[in-house]
Amino acid sequence: MSQDIHGKTYHATFVLLITLTATFAGSLMQTTMATAMPALMKAFQISFSTAQQATTWFLLVNGAVVPLSAYLATKFPTKWLSLGLYSLLLAGLLISYATPSAPNDWWLFLVGRVLAAAAFGILLPLMQTIIATIFPPKQMAVAMGLSGLVVGLAPALGPILSGWILSRNHWLFGLFISQSWRNIFLVPIILVACMLILAIFQMKDVLPNRAVPRDFTSLGLSLVGFSSLLLGLTNVATVGWWNVPAVLTPGIVGLLLICVFIRRQLRLDIPFLNVRVFLNKAFTLPTVLVVLVMMAMYGVEMMLPTYLQNILGLTPFQSGLTLLGGALFMGGLSPVSGFLFNRVGVRRLALFGFSLLTLGTLPFAFITPTTSARLIAIIYALRLIGIALVMMPLTISAMNAFPQSMAAHASTANNMARQLGASVAVALLSSVTQNIISQHMPTGQLKVTDPLAYAGQTLAASMAGFRISFCIGLVFAVVGLGVAWLLKPKGDR
Repeated sequence: MSQDIHGKTYHATFVLLITLTATFAGSLMQTTMATAMPALMKAFQISFSTAQQATTWFLLVNGAVVPLSAYLATKFPTKWLSLGLYSLLLAGLLISYATPSAPNDWWLFLVGRVLAAAAFGILLPLMQTIIATIFPPKQMAVAMGLSGLVVGLAPALGPILSGWILSRNHWLFGLFISQSWRNIFLVPIILVACMLILAIFQMKDVLPNRAVPRDFTSLGLSLVGFSSLLLGLTNVATVGWWNVPAVLTPGIVGLLLICVFIRRQLRLDIPFLNVRVFLNKAFTLPTVLVVLVMMAMYGVEMMLPTYLQNILGLTPFQSGLTLLGGALFMGGLSPVSGFLFNRVGVRRLALFGFSLLTLGTLPFAFITPTTSARLIAIIYALRLIGIALVMMPLTISAMNAFPQSMAAHASTANNMARQLGASVAVALLSSVTQNIISQHMPTGQLKVTDPLAYAGQTLAASMAGFRISFCIGLVFAVVGLGVAWLLKPKGDR
């Protein structure tokens, strides 16, 4: 039994269960829409680019609100903050679930996505802050390893869950589940609703609070700056890097506002977000490696489902099953990685994990239109094993660089860097892959004169784009392996 800030006893395991489950439900919503695009297009009678807003706006809002987490965790009691965020997440899920299937109501579906994203963007760093506070260092490693289920497993399971639901009608435990897109939201809704009820009785005020100035200037700089930067990066996939109104303008404005935001935080006695955490090498080095892990992960994960469906001809559900083994390995090893962190230290784990990640990524640079789906499943699983072994140990190492009183700021900064790294990776890979495909595409005239040759060259163009994307992911893994040598061995101070 532990004591909260009011001296009342509570079960740390219950708090961990509630926090992990609610955040897991929010994390599922990051990736489920990718498989549901055709169903949304048909239901709302919208174009593909419009349907993509379901994912674009979620990632945009999710990243923009991350800096708020430290401020809110410091200012408001943990229980009431958690209840408010769970309620906001549930409201967003219910709005999207209940939106009428009509073109004029698409905006309402997006409102639900935005609310869910805002809640999840704050919940993820809050979860890590709670874990770092309620568990001693040795127990925290295993508990933080469990949070890998949220960071890594949930996004991997998202497309599989939506693909399974959309494949056909199902009976599960005596309940009928139709193949409607609405039922994609059903599991997260049930999970969040149950955790909201449980939190009323079991969630406690575990994070210390203090008076924090109402710094609306920092709040505005943070929200507008990060939103503008992420918006510019998001638009790269559709209009390229050099589009002035859609990419350069919001990107440059965002960077300038973020610079002003950072300068302001360095001057404040009580900063909105303590960016000085990045001056600590013991925090910054693991955080940089976390960013590289995310970028290497996206280097393959973003393009692989498209390759499996467009090149190998698998259905969305079949492609999800191909990747399921790797996701399960990652889910099983995430808690183990916390135990290994205590035994061997972060440096050995990072070197071994990045080595597996590199070895698992290398074959993707040489895949062909006839590569076996079974081979893809094996090397993909190898990659995720490597990611599982390094993701949370690196996060634990970064959090251990500061006392518990700094946990909220350290967790927020770590998640902010991770989100920006993922956004940069998505923008880079999308633009480079699209450019490579466009450069290798045959002329439209060939489609008329020699359809077979046109089809062959189109396939070759797509493969060239995929290979480049996978090679970029390999570069991130190799760079991470090099940077991992800079970590201190276990026992060094």
